[in-house]
Amino acid sequence: MKQYLKIDEWSIIEESFDPGTQEISESVFSIGNGYMGGRANFEEQYSGHSLQGSYMAGVYYPDKTRVGWWKNGYPEYFAKVLNSTNWIGINIDIDGTPLDLAKSTVTDFRRVLNMKEGTLSRSFTAELEDGKQVKVESIRIVSMTRQEIGAIRYSIVPLNFAGQLTITPYLDGDIKNKDANYDEKFWNEVEKKSAGDSGYLTLKTKKLDFHVTSAMAFDILVNGGNTTAQAEAIEQEKYVASRVAVAVQPNDQVVIYKYAANVTSRNHGLGQLVDAAKTALQSAREAGFVALLTEQADAWRDKWKESDIIIEGDVSAQQAIRFNIFQLNQTYNGEDDRLNIGPKGFTGEKYGGSTYWDTEAYCVPFYLSTADASIARNLLIYRYKHLEKAKENARKLGFTKGALYPMVTMNGEECHNEWEITFEEIHRNGAIAYAIYNYVNYTGDQSYLGQYGLEVLVEISRFWEERVHYVPRKDQYVMLGVTGPNEYENNVNNNWYTNRIASWTMEYTLEALAYLQENEPARYAELLEKLELQDSETGKWSEIIAKMYYPVDEEMGIFLQQDGFLDKEIIQVKDVHPEHLPLNQKWSWDRILRSCFIKQADVLQGLYFLGDRYDLDTKKRNFDFYEPITVHESSLSPCIHAILACELGYKEKAYEMYLRTSRLDLDNYNNDTEDGCHTTSMAGTWMSIVHGFGGLRVLNGRLNLNPSNPGHWTSYSFKIMFRGSRLLVSVTDTQVTVTNETDIPASLTIYGQEYTVNGLSSVTAQGTNITA
Repeated sequence: MKQYLKIDEWSIIEESFDPGTQEISESVFSIGNGYMGGRANFEEQYSGHSLQGSYMAGVYYPDKTRVGWWKNGYPEYFAKVLNSTNWIGINIDIDGTPLDLAKSTVTDFRRVLNMKEGTLSRSFTAELEDGKQVKVESIRIVSMTRQEIGAIRYSIVPLNFAGQLTITPYLDGDIKNKDANYDEKFWNEVEKKSAGDSGYLTLKTKKLDFHVTSAMAFDILVNGGNTTAQAEAIEQEKYVASRVAVAVQPNDQVVIYKYAANVTSRNHGLGQLVDAAKTALQSAREAGFVALLTEQADAWRDKWKESDIIIEGDVSAQQAIRFNIFQLNQTYNGEDDRLNIGPKGFTGEKYGGSTYWDTEAYCVPFYLSTADASIARNLLIYRYKHLEKAKENARKLGFTKGALYPMVTMNGEECHNEWEITFEEIHRNGAIAYAIYNYVNYTGDQSYLGQYGLEVLVEISRFWEERVHYVPRKDQYVMLGVTGPNEYENNVNNNWYTNRIASWTMEYTLEALAYLQENEPARYAELLEKLELQDSETGKWSEIIAKMYYPVDEEMGIFLQQDGFLDKEIIQVKDVHPEHLPLNQKWSWDRILRSCFIKQADVLQGLYFLGDRYDLDTKKRNFDFYEPITVHESSLSPCIHAILACELGYKEKAYEMYLRTSRLDLDNYNNDTEDGCHTTSMAGTWMSIVHGFGGLRVLNGRLNLNPSNPGHWTSYSFKIMFRGSRLLVSVTDTQVTVTNETDIPASLTIYGQEYTVNGLSSVTAQGTNITA
């Protein structure tokens, strides 16, 4: 871990240029708007180590699966969100020598991600090998209000010479994915045109026929006035550019305004792409860069009004939570139910940009509390639309009924090819069922069950029914050959969490059926007929629920992660020499599998999801056993431990886990931020504060708060939206104040005491357990 970024409440700041951290910074300083986004690559050319990345949501490619030993049931491809046309490029040549920071002496370097207003800026002074010096300033946005638009203001000042600047704004479609399985390029050119101060380029994918048109236009000003220099049009394979030569004197300021539009065939007809790009581009250019900046600041002000968390007395923690919220808000906006959230968002290529169970387990709670309910609803509808594919996935693995949602997907098909994940990590089905419960429980939108939810629940329950195995001598149902959330264990029998979430899913499905039968009898009858649901099936689910086997150790009073777990040598992480960590980078896979060490919350994941079913003593015994042997080498691990630690009153452990999850990428805890930020785990960071320190739960349809305050903070506050109300929860060392910022009354419980917060008013509760 190397902390090289300055601590600041509202900004991420880098104050010197280090080629060794460039790829990490490209991830951390990424910007996007839910429709498109990209890494913080330089506008001018850079010959050092860099992962160029510009991504369009929903545009992907089925890269051929690459495995050494093919197994029946493997998907034929791994879906990758594609590196798309590089639209930011502005090459600068100084008297024929390219401006390249890898070949220059760089001073006064400063890069700033302004999270309050959604801008990425950079400034530096560069001295070329021939002694010429230039000062550069740039600012870039990906517009939150004009989803297809990006814009750049790039300024260059010659400091000690008179000469010629050659400026070449371009669109480069000759790009590739670093993670391509066979080093293949995925794009073919369709058409292009370069004309003076503008140009466009249309590409299509070699498979699936996604089309993307990128268009650019630019203005060049010298000392505030338009230049008379003529642009030379350039057209090459998958590339368009315009070259402009400008004569300069010392301290002249040359400013390039570059506007770009990126449109896709997901939203426009093939014959309309070029016109759509030109229309969006013209509108942005006519508005001008200053107006676009103002729009951007206004849009982000509204975002922060809904989702900001304020921490007093700990700037590092404050910066971290805002960074996590910022990345989440620029990754997914919920406006398109065909889209979901990739583990890296728009920040990198690892994991292909596809959808994992991370969405349901970690992201849904964030959007439930910080946005209109329709946003989280669209995440659920995404899975509903993939139900038929999930049923196909189950058939491919030999099941006769039910649905197995994929571990990794873009279109509902499984596209992950590690056998222990593809075939065995089936607990993902439970996360999808739990997300339906979570949504309905939080919003009170029971109508979702009849419209969409019940069909998914029934098909998942059918899968569990067939996946379990009855053992007559035990008179119990077991589940063999699975991988739980702890991926440092494969092919185990009776993973406690998997068995528990399977049983819970069937239980909740029966509850949903009973609710619809009583409250929506016509829809209930319609669904019974559509699903061909038989009493024999629901009866079997009840039997499985009653007879499900759960491994436990009665002497220690803990749930066993799986059968035989205590046969391992139990060694705590604190007793492992630091040179062995992280295990996944230092140990062989064989050694990891034979060890007791846990990658992420497993048993504890279940105790978090189903927390209302277990008492504090049960949670304490399990936490005290499992956390000390957990290495937290999954980005999804620290947040769950932080939440449970808060509930148990382990304030220092909770704070430690909060910092680890919140600053995971900023401080490069796992030594992998160069691959992209851990976007979905950022929702877990939000959960650490709101569900952890804030103690938020929804029990029997009622909002419950049980806040605590780590001794490191003077105070903190967060906002949550709950059934039409937006509530500001402020916590100090002595009291909790809840302010209703809407005119819709809210009923809630604070420390077990019931309150009603009327519209535009507040209530205050005194707490005895607020501080450690």
